[in-house]
Amino acid sequence: MTREEVLNTVQEIFRDIFDDQSLLIENSTTSEDIEDWDSMNHLSLVSAIEKKFSIRFALGELQSLNDVGALIDRLMLKL
Repeated sequence: MTREEVLNTVQEIFRDIFDDQSLLIENSTTSEDIEDWDSMNHLSLVSAIEKKFSIRFALGELQSLNDVGALIDRLMLKL
C-alpha cells in the first residue's frame, strides 16, 4: 500500500469519525485544525485506524504523533 493510499484511507476514517464528508486532511493537519478533535474522538480515530489496518499502536507511539503526517509515517512502518 502506498503512502497516498494510506492517507486516502485515513482521510475516510477521519470523515466517518467527525461526520464530515467534506473534511480534507493533509500531513500537517493537527488536532488544532479540526474543531471536534478532542480526546474522545482521538481514541475513536486510533481505534478505527488500528481496526482498518489490523495493527496496534503502543501508548508511547501515540504520544509522539504530532500531526497526520507523523501518524501516516508510523502506520507505514507497521504495514
